[in-house]
Amino acid sequence: MPNVKIYTDSTSDMPQGWKESYDIGVVPLYVVFEDATYRDGVDITPDEVYRKVAAAGALPKTAAPSPADFIHAFAPAIEEGRDIVYISLSSALSSTYQNACLAAEEFPPGRVKVVDSGTLCGGIALLAVKAAQAALRGGSSDEIVSMAEHSRSRLSTEFVIDTLDYIHMGGRCSGMQNFIGSLLKIRPVLRLAGGSIVPVSKVRGKKEKAVEQMLSHALSDIDRMDKELIIVAHTQAEKDARFLVDALKESTGGVGEIAVIEAGCVIGSHCGPNTVGMMYLTSGDRDMP
Repeated sequence: MPNVKIYTDSTSDMPQGWKESYDIGVVPLYVVFEDATYRDGVDITPDEVYRKVAAAGALPKTAAPSPADFIHAFAPAIEEGRDIVYISLSSALSSTYQNACLAAEEFPPGRVKVVDSGTLCGGIALLAVKAAQAALRGGSSDEIVSMAEHSRSRLSTEFVIDTLDYIHMGGRCSGMQNFIGSLLKIRPVLRLAGGSIVPVSKVRGKKEKAVEQMLSHALSDIDRMDKELIIVAHTQAEKDARFLVDALKESTGGVGEIAVIEAGCVIGSHCGPNTVGMMYLTSGDRDMP
C-alpha cells in the first residue's frame, strides 16, 4: 500500500475502474433540487438531473463538500498512517478547494496537502491518475504535489456545449445572448485558462463544426502532446466522443490510452447534455490562440 493516498472530488468524473485500480478517494459535491439534496454520483444520475431540469425548467443548485465532509473522508487514510494529496476542482469555480484547505488544518501539519487543479472533469481525473501512479512508485507527498502543479501548467481542457440554455439558466449569459445564440446556432468552444472558463471559438452552424474546431486545436499540439493518456469526456454525446477517439487514433499514430468518460451530475448541471470535451498534457505551456 502506498504511503500517500490520492483524493479528488466528484467533478473529476473518475471512472470506477480507476478509483479501484489506483486507490483514489472521491469526495462528492451536492446537487440540490428545491428541498432535496443529492450526492453527486452517489444518490442521483446525470440522466435523472436532465429529466428534472426538463420538467422544472430550472437548474438545480450545486454545492461544495463542507470541511466536515472532507474531514470524514480523509480520516481513515490518516489513521492508517498515510499522507494525503487532494486534487480539487478549480478554486475559481467553486469553494471546494477552500473547504478542503480548512479540513487539512484539522490534521497534523503536512499530513494533508491540497492542490488546486485549475480545471474540471477529465482534466482533474488525468492529474489524479498521474498523481496516483507517482504514489505507487513510492513518491512522497511533496514530490507528488510538485509534479501535479507542474502538470497543471501543461494541461489542455477544451469542450463544446450543444446549447446555451443551461448556461443561460445558470446566469452565465443574458436572455438576449441566449436568444441570438440559439437563433444563429452558435456553438462555443470553451477552454479552461487560469482556472476559469473562457471562449476560444464561436462556430456558427452544426455542432459537428465546433467539435472539428476543437479537434483542430488539439491536433496543433500533436508534436508535443503527451500521448500516454488522453481523455475524452461527454454528457450523452457518445457519437461525438467516438468521432474524437477515432480521429485522435488516426492522427497520433497510436497512443497509450484514449479514455472516454461520462461527465457527472455537477458538470452536467452547468453545461447540459450533448457536451463533449478533450483533456491532455503537453510538453510545455500552451499558448492561447
